[in-house]
Amino acid sequence: MLALIFVSCAVLFVLAFATYGRFLERRFDVDDARPTPSHTDGDGVDRVPAHPAVLFGHHFSSIAGAGPIVGPIIASLAFGWAVPLVWVLLGAIFIGGVHDFSALIASVRNRARSIADIARESLSPLAHRLLMLFMWLALVYVLAVFADLTSQTFVEDGGVASSAGMFIVLAILFGLSINRWGLPVPVASLIFVPLVFVATWLGQLVPLDADTVRGLTGMQAGRFWSIVLLAYCFVASVTPVWILLQPRDYLSSFLLYASILVGLVGITFGGFTISYPAFVAWDAPNVGPLFPILFITVACGACSGFHSLVAGGTTSKQIDKETHARTVGYGAMLVEGLLAVIALATIMMLSRDDPLLAKDPLKVYANGIGRFCQLLGIPGELGVSFGLLALSTFILTTLDTATRLGRYIFEEFFQLRGTAARMGATLATLFLPLVFALITLTDAQGQPLPAWKAIWPVFGATNQLLAGLTLLVLAVWVRKLGKPIGFLLLPLIFMTTATVYALALLILKYRVSLIGVIAAVLFLLALLMIVESARTLRTISKSPRPT
Repeated sequence: MLALIFVSCAVLFVLAFATYGRFLERRFDVDDARPTPSHTDGDGVDRVPAHPAVLFGHHFSSIAGAGPIVGPIIASLAFGWAVPLVWVLLGAIFIGGVHDFSALIASVRNRARSIADIARESLSPLAHRLLMLFMWLALVYVLAVFADLTSQTFVEDGGVASSAGMFIVLAILFGLSINRWGLPVPVASLIFVPLVFVATWLGQLVPLDADTVRGLTGMQAGRFWSIVLLAYCFVASVTPVWILLQPRDYLSSFLLYASILVGLVGITFGGFTISYPAFVAWDAPNVGPLFPILFITVACGACSGFHSLVAGGTTSKQIDKETHARTVGYGAMLVEGLLAVIALATIMMLSRDDPLLAKDPLKVYANGIGRFCQLLGIPGELGVSFGLLALSTFILTTLDTATRLGRYIFEEFFQLRGTAARMGATLATLFLPLVFALITLTDAQGQPLPAWKAIWPVFGATNQLLAGLTLLVLAVWVRKLGKPIGFLLLPLIFMTTATVYALALLILKYRVSLIGVIAAVLFLLALLMIVESARTLRTISKSPRPT
């Protein structure tokens, strides 16, 4: 039964790419005769045309992160796996994929400007400033959550930390090989991709475990790795994309593909049965009601506002041709949906009394990948390490992309230019995540609480609200072009309704606290953007359409 469900989901995603993806291309009149910003405004630093395989690797690695794994696992534990599975399928095809593709095309058609910048022309200067501030804060939450998750992964398995360091060195050499030494991408891939997997094995031979880190630095391992990760983010943000961002994302995509392939083989041929219940409860303790909490918990695997920042931030500056948008924008979302299905499968295989369910979601996923690897003759322990490395690679890619995007928005907000501005904007973006890395958060009982768990509720709401607001901006932009907006209107109504409702519940639950105050600010921002968008759409509807 598990194999049948997985294969059916994969087939559905393939059909969606071939049919609904082409529908979206026709709706936006995609045409390679239009030069993209990487050609018209190339600068050798941020605006550099990329090979479609390299760009897909960058985009997919950037949007995947831990979201399509952590969210589905949390939701499955709370509500059962059936409803999250349906949301992943419908959301990825009709909401998330539409959101990502449309954001990418809109940015490409507007000289690779951000969605916030497009809002300035489509809505108003006020909407532009509010959306920029909101986007920057959303990126700060992403950095705080994912830096903490990655540091925990390194503490959990010191070999993963060692492999990650080797991987960064390989990425730099790969970037130099194809951009400075003239090595063709296929040839360089044949050399460096196998080395990435060799690094997975080597890392286990020379692990940087918690005791080693403490002995060398005198610091608690989790805190040390958080600081190192943020320092890496600074370097990745201010250097040209071709030397680290593009090659690291490209190589990391092969770890993603490998983990998906392992999941496909394991689920299809492993003979695993479904043990976890399809439905648990409509209202889960400590989580909340299925609607709307499910739709802010399962984000990246179905729909994520962060994707619009990647599409309109780094991807649109590197895309070579408009026709690459369907594969990069829509296709990457569908592959991420498949990754979320694999994450759900790692829960579906477990019984409700399995002690593994008490572990964090990353450990649950890595253990599932380890079980799948055993079918290929790979030792289970090495398979778990591979799963954790793939996860840390997903997250590292999200971290460096999020930092660069935060830098873009900060520079745009204050109209900054130059090398000093790049460094200052990057430091400003990393300041709050660094604060979270240096302090110890506690729960209501005074027990230490991982930063990602403390921030996750407001992170999910922020992320999904950003998706709704992005769809609002895109709907106005498309309507101004004189085109129908039905394919955007239904997704934006659903996302804004679910998110605003979820924010209201968070306000009632957390009241006068950090999360409660943030939820209230987001709630007011959402109302302002909805009113502003409705006013603009009403004005457009009264104006004559372009001929």
